[in-house]
Amino acid sequence: MSELHKFIFDGKPVRGMLVRLTDAWQDILSRRAANRDTGAYPQAVRELLGEMAAAGVLMQGNIKFNGALVLQIFGDGPVKVAVAEVQPDFALRVTATMTQTVDENAGLPEMVNPGGQGRCAITLDPKDRLPGQQPYQGVVSLVDEHGQSLQQLNEVLEQYMRQSEQLDTVLVLAADDKVAAGLLIQKLPVEGEGNLAGTAQPSAQAQDIEQAFEHIAILSRSLKREELLELDPMTILHRLFWEEPVRLLESFKEDTAPRFACSCSRERVSRMIQSLGQEEAQSILDEQGKIDVGCDFCGAHYVFDAVDIAQTFNPAATSGDSSQLH
Repeated sequence: MSELHKFIFDGKPVRGMLVRLTDAWQDILSRRAANRDTGAYPQAVRELLGEMAAAGVLMQGNIKFNGALVLQIFGDGPVKVAVAEVQPDFALRVTATMTQTVDENAGLPEMVNPGGQGRCAITLDPKDRLPGQQPYQGVVSLVDEHGQSLQQLNEVLEQYMRQSEQLDTVLVLAADDKVAAGLLIQKLPVEGEGNLAGTAQPSAQAQDIEQAFEHIAILSRSLKREELLELDPMTILHRLFWEEPVRLLESFKEDTAPRFACSCSRERVSRMIQSLGQEEAQSILDEQGKIDVGCDFCGAHYVFDAVDIAQTFNPAATSGDSSQLH
């Protein structure tokens, strides 16, 4: 069962979250493997997408945003773009587009950033967007301040948080074919909400605050990949922070747990076809006899024949629906 836990360190301006995706992650991989058009992702891509899925859930849970959080990695490598989308209720989906074969042992630089042109984008798309309102988007490079390629996704996202949110953040991410998991630790300002519980002392010295965060950060970075993938969340927290005053705030399990869900629909595909224009749609129909649109996220196929296309562009002129969803 997938789960997400939020916690704080009493008396210290530090908060954390731990996510473990099991059934949700396995559902995503099994759907991709069963997709007749694509087949399974290469191992390196599966691991990248798993880490992105875990990171997306952590970031969505961190900001409590009423809309979709979309994490994108794109560049000039064999992986053209990788996407993880997480809704406010932790419904999630991921996909990747590849332009050539990906080596099973490829890392992030080889997959996305061989020429140094890779980017990471975080988009916040409000659920009830006002007319003319644009989604917020922050973009960072996949290289550090010295121009060196960042080797891991967590390094990219830590850089994003420092540059965009001005918050010191530690991320530990891991994924295999069964589990995608992540730990987030973040330093909070003492003023205002303190550490989300009002227990931080406003008069605390900046040096003490920094030392407290650095100590917890060091403990967090000691978490090994196999521990993150194999141990349950409570065991991880106890092993890492057994001397620290950890207090759970919220746990999302069972009905509220992160889960796979795709927002594609026949109506959305119909609107996409309308955006092509009737002439272009008819051209595809004349050439192929139908318009077959597959969803990159879930593998569903939406098939439109001549009657469907006529109905799409002139619903009052025809009736009936001979479409099918495979």
